[in-house]
Amino acid sequence: MHDKALINVDVAEAPFSSNDRRRRGRGDKRALEFAASIRATFEPVVQVSLYPRSEIDIFVQVLQQDGGVLQAAINAATLALIDAGIALTDYVCACTAACIDTTPLLDLTNTEESDLPNLTLAVLPRSGRVTLVTMETRLHVERFEQIFKLAIQAGGVLHEQMRAAVREHTGKLVQSMEIATVGQGEGKDGAGDTEMYNP
Repeated sequence: MHDKALINVDVAEAPFSSNDRRRRGRGDKRALEFAASIRATFEPVVQVSLYPRSEIDIFVQVLQQDGGVLQAAINAATLALIDAGIALTDYVCACTAACIDTTPLLDLTNTEESDLPNLTLAVLPRSGRVTLVTMETRLHVERFEQIFKLAIQAGGVLHEQMRAAVREHTGKLVQSMEIATVGQGEGKDGAGDTEMYNP
């Protein structure tokens, strides 16, 4: 048990996060289900063997929502883990999909989630492996295949957007570190020399 890290997930929704104003604490059934799904999604992706005798905590605080909470939480957790320097085998990209008659939909609202059969899917883009599929309603086999393929494609699009965001963020961090390093080096000769870096 001590040769790898444990992943803990905590999900809480603020009472003002949705229109129903229902208080959902950490013991809420839906929050616990989301936490279990997120943990199961990331356990095969986080390289836990690199962090023996450690715990990796993922805290999800929902402040505003209109559907797609689980998918948003998974995508946000992926970016947060990358930003924290936690080693992952791949990005985890999640989306929710449904179908009206023959028209597929992505990124559903609360109303659409309540009224339409839908699924939430998390995929690893490089391998194409699916780490999570959840459904709260029944789906016809043909409809399932249709929205499953759509969700996989959407995961690929999300992957590109998330990679671009990570590259941009990393670039800004590197640039700020370089500026700070140069500023410190020149500060030894004279404090006024650093003014050239001010916007």
